[in-house]
Amino acid sequence: MDYYSLADKAVLAELGKRFRELRLRKNLTQQQLADRTLLSLSTIKALEAGKAKLSTLVAVLRELGALESIGDFIPDPGISPLQLLEMGGHKRRRATGSRGRPDDKEVEW
Repeated sequence: MDYYSLADKAVLAELGKRFRELRLRKNLTQQQLADRTLLSLSTIKALEAGKAKLSTLVAVLRELGALESIGDFIPDPGISPLQLLEMGGHKRRRATGSRGRPDDKEVEW
């Protein structure tokens, strides 16, 4: 699936659909999942509708035994060996943007 071609709401709806399918595969009702995660039924419904908070996402993934999928969801970008060398072995902690570099143009995502 090409997520870049979808609107944000469509991506969230797809995530909600996948949570629902995972819950059903585990043969849990929404209420059972809510009880096991100590979340409200309305929070579980919001998750499956693509309208949940990140803390809800983590709690539900943990209960459904799929927490390791976070790595697939947002892979660890690591650090470039060149960047590490340039920074004297220190990992970067914040972005500087284009401050101090008048030639840089804003990058479009």
